[in-house]
Amino acid sequence: MPPAKAARQLEQEAGLQQPVARPVDVSLPPRLPNVIAGSDHNVSGLRAVQPQAPQRKANPYVFQSRMPVITGEAAYRGYLPIEGVISGQLNASGGALTIKQRAHTGRVESVPELNGEITFKDMLRVNGHVAGSISSEKGTLIVDSSARVDAVIGVAVAVIAGVVNGDVVGRERVELGPQAVIHGNISTPNLAMKPGATFQGDCRMLKSNS
Repeated sequence: MPPAKAARQLEQEAGLQQPVARPVDVSLPPRLPNVIAGSDHNVSGLRAVQPQAPQRKANPYVFQSRMPVITGEAAYRGYLPIEGVISGQLNASGGALTIKQRAHTGRVESVPELNGEITFKDMLRVNGHVAGSISSEKGTLIVDSSARVDAVIGVAVAVIAGVVNGDVVGRERVELGPQAVIHGNISTPNLAMKPGATFQGDCRMLKSNS
């Protein structure tokens, strides 16, 4: 019996001699103002990346159009070759069309952009190459210096600064600019030619209506 009591005393003394664990300091340092939670790196030097816009594909139908072949209100019947875009409305009771012709790149052979009959009332300006006939009872026709007209002209007043291949009838007057080139006959009561104009044909002076 005495040996068992001595063993219990030894166990109690061994338990009293075990070192006591010290509490662990779990306090965290204060977070910096520009630090993301869960990271120790300062992000004050970073900047936002701007999103890049997607690249647009080139549109083959967008181009710089050239000057319209005629300017003014006119009625046309004939052939119209198109190298560009047509927009608008066309129906039995009339309509409106907008034509954008593609600009020429390089030197090409000149072909008529309008080939047919053109009639107008007040004023018409030709800026390109037309063929056929141009007529107006009381209107004024203006042919630009860069224009070419392969047509018979019958108007009240004709102001020509470009090239005309065909007969010209001006019931009131015909004016030829310094760069005008006429290959055809002229019939008018009043003819004015500036120095530099070229006229190859016959001239018939009509009686004035006034």
